[in-house]
Amino acid sequence: MELSQETQKKNQLFENLYDGKMPERVPVFVNADNAFCLEYAGFGLLSEQYSMEKNIEAFNKATEDFNSDVCFGAMIRIPHLYKILGARNFVPGSDGFIQHPEIETLREDEYDEFIADPYKTIWEKVMPRLYSEIEKGGFVSHKAVTKAFFTFYATMSQMGSACAEISNKHGKSTYTTASTSCAVPYDMLSDHLRSFSECSKDIRRRPEKVMAACEAILPMAVKASILPNSNRYNRTFNPLHMGPYMREKDFQRFYWPTFKAYVEALDEAGVGVNIFMEQDWTRYLDYLNELPKGCLMFFEYGDPKVIKEKVGKRHIISGLYPMSILKTETEQVCIDKAKEIMDILAPGGNYMFGFDKGILRLKDVNVNNLKAVLNFAQEYGKY
Repeated sequence: MELSQETQKKNQLFENLYDGKMPERVPVFVNADNAFCLEYAGFGLLSEQYSMEKNIEAFNKATEDFNSDVCFGAMIRIPHLYKILGARNFVPGSDGFIQHPEIETLREDEYDEFIADPYKTIWEKVMPRLYSEIEKGGFVSHKAVTKAFFTFYATMSQMGSACAEISNKHGKSTYTTASTSCAVPYDMLSDHLRSFSECSKDIRRRPEKVMAACEAILPMAVKASILPNSNRYNRTFNPLHMGPYMREKDFQRFYWPTFKAYVEALDEAGVGVNIFMEQDWTRYLDYLNELPKGCLMFFEYGDPKVIKEKVGKRHIISGLYPMSILKTETEQVCIDKAKEIMDILAPGGNYMFGFDKGILRLKDVNVNNLKAVLNFAQEYGKY
């Protein structure tokens, strides 16, 4: 696909940012869950979210209408894939929106076999507990896995091509949140294996096994995070979860070592990292400066001045704009807030405009306020 001049210009904004150079203006990196885009386009989630054609149509409309520098849509969850597998970890609510309930798939007495052979344990024990169709075994299990792999790759390929075409059509950057996504080791253990609550108990009852499990997960996480097209522009996305809910001494012992080793491994492979700092990471800002230079960090909470002072010279900052006010405040208040945050974070570069949370549903924002803030950020962010 031959890129338009406007798309090449937008790509250059991000390339300069990731290369540590001053871009022409502050990149505006705001996209939304496919649920938001579908609802904005007038579609319901119960049926239309299963259609790639409807998703792509919704992405196109949202990208055309909202003044972000990237395709305004992302399919983080693939509902038809979860249906094929009979997923227990991603399930639709009454209105069709996909939820992630807490689930324990690795028993406390299975730590040793997991540490010895994580791949074998995941395939033989974890996967059947995650997916009811795999649990059935035999032909049914093989059929579900085959269909799931085909569905995943077909969906991701179709979505990736469509988003690139939509971006080029509307003069947006072809770079997205990331070329792939992966949890860091401790989060993988708590999110998908032991559960949030059980992992919190494990660090008291069996601390050595928790650390050994994170070490066993580390090479798998690194491998899953690097695709053939991964580089410092096509980056890996890491949503961080458990760190802020831990005591600092527990964070330092259980979470930080494999998190740091993971980011260092990707940096050594030439892959950029986009990190969502869920909740408040103020306690850990000094730790973040130990990570390889040039990580993009989307902050949810915290004082923008402190974050800029602490990590703004080494890493790229985004987020911190409270998305909640887009729903509750006037257009002028929303614009004033954008100006306030940009005045703090934009000087000197290493900044990308974004919200503190992803936009999940149409009801999360006043659409007119969202459009006004994005238009303002495009104009005000010129260096």
